[in-house]
Amino acid sequence: MRYLVLATDYDNTLASEGRISGAARAALERLRASGRRAILVTGRRLEDLLRVCACGDLFDYIVAENGGLVYEPRSKDVTLLGEPPPERFVAALRRRGVAPLELGKVIVATHAPQQAIVIETIRELGLELQVIFNLNAVMVLPAGINKAAGLKVALRKLGMSPHETVAVGDAENDHSLLTLAECPVAVANAIDSIKRIAALVTRAEAGNGVVELIDQLIADDLQHADAKLARRYVALGTRVSGETVWLPPYGHNVLIAGGSGSGKSTLAAGLIERLAEQHYQVCVIDPEGDYVNLKALVTIGDPHHGPGIAEVMAVLRDPYVHANVSLLGIPLADRPSYFADLVPHLRAMRTRTGRPHWLVVDEAHHLLPRHWGHTPQHLSESIFVTVHPDHLAPSVVASVDVLLAVGGVPDRTLGKFAAARGLPAPELHGPQGKGQVVCWFVRSGEGHFPMRVIPGREERIRHHRKYAEGDVRYNSFYFRGPSGKHNLKAQNLNVFCQIAEGIGEETWMFHLRRHDYSRWMRDVIRNRDLAAAVEEIERRRDLSPAQTRALVCAAVEARYTLAA
Repeated sequence: MRYLVLATDYDNTLASEGRISGAARAALERLRASGRRAILVTGRRLEDLLRVCACGDLFDYIVAENGGLVYEPRSKDVTLLGEPPPERFVAALRRRGVAPLELGKVIVATHAPQQAIVIETIRELGLELQVIFNLNAVMVLPAGINKAAGLKVALRKLGMSPHETVAVGDAENDHSLLTLAECPVAVANAIDSIKRIAALVTRAEAGNGVVELIDQLIADDLQHADAKLARRYVALGTRVSGETVWLPPYGHNVLIAGGSGSGKSTLAAGLIERLAEQHYQVCVIDPEGDYVNLKALVTIGDPHHGPGIAEVMAVLRDPYVHANVSLLGIPLADRPSYFADLVPHLRAMRTRTGRPHWLVVDEAHHLLPRHWGHTPQHLSESIFVTVHPDHLAPSVVASVDVLLAVGGVPDRTLGKFAAARGLPAPELHGPQGKGQVVCWFVRSGEGHFPMRVIPGREERIRHHRKYAEGDVRYNSFYFRGPSGKHNLKAQNLNVFCQIAEGIGEETWMFHLRRHDYSRWMRDVIRNRDLAAAVEEIERRRDLSPAQTRALVCAAVEARYTLAA
């Protein structure tokens, strides 16, 4: 299910003339039986609401006083989100004859003819209060308190986010509520400004409209509303014409494929940033330490210890925190099994809370290999990053909706994917421009097209941790010397510098004069700046062997933080 929560206004939405009908109550019971949650969001004072509506059993939380407080019916706990009304403000309103004057725990409310006096009183007293209108009602609340603020707190208590939420309302004070929710809905009797921001408008009014909405929600998860939720889409890139290419946030899998060093991780990192900016929770599976520098992510695990599954799930408990699961501390051969063990926990959390919204699997050909019998099924809302699209499990290949072919030979990538998918190989016409990838919405009839990449906002050192402390495996540097008597393996820059400090002078100078060090740093580490600095040292003849060692290691340490 995409939508796990219904948040509904009370007066003139769920209720008519202050009362919930038997049909509306029965619909709410059906909603809860479907496994969904219900939150009531009202401008009424809590005491007033409970006096006219014995409805506590229908809702997980009640947000009352237009977001001023959150009430849990089961425990009867009340959480205040603002300070009580200032006594001097209330006294001033009474002196000026404002009536009726209703005081809540946070809210002050009156009727429309009094708004001029209310606003003038706030100005004269120099108070930081806001005035919110609701048809004929005038509500005064602390700055920043509205229905959206209250709903956020209630959702967080449920472990959910606005992206799992459908909200329905009718009046001015429902603007913030509908704007926050993933799918905003207006009942037929709503004012025009509410209808304009709604993805759906019910045919029926008030409670009957909510019944209609609940029945649609249970029947098909409001799939017919998807086309009207374009404001929730995430930018993939731009066409050559400048038009933005959008990714729907639900129901799509993306494959980013290309050669080593082609920019796959950079493309993925930019997409992760944009998902995080829109508060779609992301969980990254990071075998090589490519994403540890993304500020949006909290990294679990390091080269010295693997991430515990309980640690990962604890981080993801907060809907607004994004996790990077670093596998550097897990032996290479054990990583697919670790991932297979983690996926059921992620899937169970998604079933319960709808999160994490997106799963990013780097080195997907290793974690989800073609001939492995334990491939997790039904991975949705996932981004797979790989060098070898033809080495992925068939179920993963079949699940891909969008292919992004990165690097200088996109035709080869497209061909490998098409062959694995059992599709005719698409043809490319003409070379791709700099900074472009080939985008293919596989299930559409449009065909592939060139797309410009939107760079991430954060500067990221590519493979920083991998090269400093990880393991480049078969691309390791080997100190062998002129006669090949040594075979000392440096699988990362940290080990390289440790060996450099202790290796014999003859072996050190043999590789230095052959420019082996700069070549490895250029071709394997892929850091041209570092390679150029080391090559300059290799060319110098005025330095002693000890000085060259010190300068090479200093050049590395200036660009990477090495373990002591």
